[in-house]
Amino acid sequence: MNENFINTWVTNADLGRTGSLQAPIAKRREREGKTFDTSHALARAIMKSWKKGSPVDCLVISHEFESLGGIDYNEFPECLGQFDDWVEAYLFFLKASMEGERPGLSTLILTPEQPSQEVVDTFRTPVVAHKDYTVVFIDATAFENGGTLTIDIQVGRDDAVGIFHLLDGDKKLPTEKVPDGIDPEAWKRQKSDEYRKALDALTTCWGIFPGKTRQIKYDFDRGQRFKLCATGDQWGGIGGINAFHAKISVEAAD
Repeated sequence: MNENFINTWVTNADLGRTGSLQAPIAKRREREGKTFDTSHALARAIMKSWKKGSPVDCLVISHEFESLGGIDYNEFPECLGQFDDWVEAYLFFLKASMEGERPGLSTLILTPEQPSQEVVDTFRTPVVAHKDYTVVFIDATAFENGGTLTIDIQVGRDDAVGIFHLLDGDKKLPTEKVPDGIDPEAWKRQKSDEYRKALDALTTCWGIFPGKTRQIKYDFDRGQRFKLCATGDQWGGIGGINAFHAKISVEAAD
């Protein structure tokens, strides 16, 4: 097991999660000359996945800083099912995380009985392209014969302009690391055919301006999982944050 995982602890106080400790922690860092970068990809992954009100979160995060599983200490181990002891439950959690089941993390599950759901979230425009994504996980495996996935996206009225990639559920998120064989400038600018080929998205909705609505449609021929990845277009300015509302639905194939 230790060959597959690196264990580490990050305190709530260091992440600014404990309000009463923010000022003392800031003074301690100033006194000791130490800083904690909450914009780092690891910190961002933790902050996106923690549970509100949880004193301790146990997270499995990939080497590409994607959350694979996350459980609230208050709900462990009952949230995972019935087990003889905590060790068995914990090993189940790690295995399920590595197998892509995302235990404890939210996934929009679409079925013939409930073919439509909605989500509201935010996205950020990163300083470096591909450094920050908000990901909506979509499970449409109940549609065994496939269908048409439709996503209606409305971006909020703040300044950030949205980019939305639809990826296969098993596809790894793009990162700031440039893939082999592509010009670094093309990867950074996110515009060329060379870039689109390297990204390998099922489809992409570019440049949704504040207050505007666009639609993604994708036909699939078997049950499938998807990732809707939202980020900010650097054309609209670095560091901006905006909200988005997405209505996600599947029309089953005949």
